[in-house]
Amino acid sequence: MADDVVVIGVGMMTAVGLSAPETAASVRSGLARFRETSIHDHDFEPFTIAEVVADGLPGLARGVGVGPPRPTARELRMLRLATMPLREALTGLPKGAPAPGLLLSLPASTADRPLDPAAFLARLARQVDGAFDLRLSDASERGRAGGVSAVGRAVDAIGAGQASFVLAGGVDTYRDLYVLGTLDLEKRVKSSAHLDGFIPGEGAAFLLLASRAAAARAGVRPLGAVTSAATSMELGHLYSDEPYRGEGLAVAFTALAQTGVVTGPIQEVYSSMNGENHWAKEWGVGFIRNHGVFGPEHGMHHPADSYGDTGAACGPLMVGLAALGVSDGYRRSPCLVYGSSDDGPRAAVAVTAI
Repeated sequence: MADDVVVIGVGMMTAVGLSAPETAASVRSGLARFRETSIHDHDFEPFTIAEVVADGLPGLARGVGVGPPRPTARELRMLRLATMPLREALTGLPKGAPAPGLLLSLPASTADRPLDPAAFLARLARQVDGAFDLRLSDASERGRAGGVSAVGRAVDAIGAGQASFVLAGGVDTYRDLYVLGTLDLEKRVKSSAHLDGFIPGEGAAFLLLASRAAAARAGVRPLGAVTSAATSMELGHLYSDEPYRGEGLAVAFTALAQTGVVTGPIQEVYSSMNGENHWAKEWGVGFIRNHGVFGPEHGMHHPADSYGDTGAACGPLMVGLAALGVSDGYRRSPCLVYGSSDDGPRAAVAVTAI
């Protein structure tokens, strides 16, 4: 069935909220939190970013910051960003249930020293005192689409009977000298000189997913159901020499529709668009080629307007926002959630009311 996998726990940390309820309320009200930082661009102007307040970040567990390999400052910040939302999502885990595995989305390797996904997972497990089962966990570096794909992979694992409960999540931060400097050279950071840019953000989100049967046995009320992910590749991506036709996202939309898991027209869309004009074309192509899938008055939401571009965290954040929205009745069902990565991957899932 299309609603066999349900969301029973959500945790979030963003620039506009240190928890899922805070973030959801802030995004719904249109609150934005962008500010100038002490980091300067090549014109010696301060970068404007959306960052989590310093006193909202927990400390690091003993021994987490040591090597080998020694973690970068960016990795340590990501560990701190992930701690509270991971624990928040796990409050939905029934008493006595074993620690679930975690499928985690990490930023694409653009830093001066690429992330080691296995090492990061091990540090995160230590940071949260083994709250998830490291043996059943995996991490990938696929940026925005990776977060949506991580949710889809968790759905597939539960659907295949591999587990009754699985965590899916993502964490990312652009608050890094190398990352910001690289984006600045590419003229991608929004400023008075570069209007066609985006506001760098940071955040983390985790979803506790369960089979519908397991949730019922535990007496847990699901927030919503989520489908497997439809994935594709945009050959003409931002860093490709191929012409940009915006076809990758259209393929993902079509694939999701053809599975038959979405009944009725799409009523709400959660998009990873971050303010760069580049992403508007693919949405247009995807919508036109799949117009029959969408309701005539569907809502369009791009939460980066509130908390900046959260990279690898944006997919789980948007799925969580959609689930909370349909659960509380202020978002219509079904919701389409999609993510597009700089280097080509595209992914989409649907969130439906129970």
